[in-house]
Amino acid sequence: MTGSPSTILIVDDTPENLSVLGELLQPSYRVRAANSGRRALQIANGKPAPDLILLDVMMPEMDGFDVLAELRRTPATQNIPVIFVTAMDGTDDEEHGLDCGAVDYITKPIRPAIVLARVRSQLELKLARDILRDQNAYLESEVAKRMTENQLIQDISILALARLAETRDPETGNHLRRTQEYVRTLAQSLRQHPRFAHFLDDKTIASLAKSAPLHDIGKVGIPDHILLKPGPLTPEEWVIMRTHAKLGSDAIAQAEADASEQVEFLALAKEIAHYHHEKWNGSGYPDGLAGDAIPIAARLMALADVFDALICKRVYKSAMSFEQAQTIITGDSGTHFDPDIVQAFTDNFERFKAIADAYAE
Repeated sequence: MTGSPSTILIVDDTPENLSVLGELLQPSYRVRAANSGRRALQIANGKPAPDLILLDVMMPEMDGFDVLAELRRTPATQNIPVIFVTAMDGTDDEEHGLDCGAVDYITKPIRPAIVLARVRSQLELKLARDILRDQNAYLESEVAKRMTENQLIQDISILALARLAETRDPETGNHLRRTQEYVRTLAQSLRQHPRFAHFLDDKTIASLAKSAPLHDIGKVGIPDHILLKPGPLTPEEWVIMRTHAKLGSDAIAQAEADASEQVEFLALAKEIAHYHHEKWNGSGYPDGLAGDAIPIAARLMALADVFDALICKRVYKSAMSFEQAQTIITGDSGTHFDPDIVQAFTDNFERFKAIADAYAE
């Protein structure tokens, strides 16, 4: 073994035994001694911590088994290997010591060659365990770092893709960020609701927020003369405009098919893109779904999307006040929107206003 010598703590209430072990070990190791269990625990919890403890079993007040139990209960000392050194030589005693967590068992009177061999063996094992633990910690850190990087790349890619659609409609500005936070707010508010608790856990809420910016990705397929028209659309133009919902879900479905494994947020993004223009009473598009047949993710997005559209200026309309938008949303409870989602909106109206202000145009 190279580097600084290992530190060994020897514990025995008999001075002669401490002296014998100390003289044997000092030529090769840094030795510390304790003549009681209490003192041994103090040293073990100090700095530097011992690399190995040779622990007498039969001691007054606090015997070796008690000391070992305390060492194992304490995070700072629970991995320090302990060798029992005792005059007890019964098999039952040895088994009990090993069951309690000792790594080895040496009987008195000690035989120097045996003590040195077992000490060296346990120190080598501890060094190997420490190296493995450090490597595992490093690998876990690297995996976490890579996952964070991949997550960031994924999030940026999603926003970049969503903003690509927005370049066709320059008036939307921070619409993506606002609707993303509206959806997150509604989902968090409803996570304990009996109608939504089965669906809205932490992972799903995070995926909902991630997928929300893709709700209008299908607009890339709508001709400019319709998408950018500065006024009301004709019935024929509305037919074409409404195809953006299916265009978006089809594009996301193709991305799902190209993926080597299932990606949860894409499944939610596909639902949102396809169904966020459905209405609670069945009068929406593209499939005319009603009530609970509309996916929860799309119901959340529907309210978020309409609220933001109402409070934002367009070439064909002025922006409404927050209160005017609230009146329209609440008035459409049970017709356009799920009533419980409207209630969550009402409960979090101040939060909605704060989000709109934070990501204003």
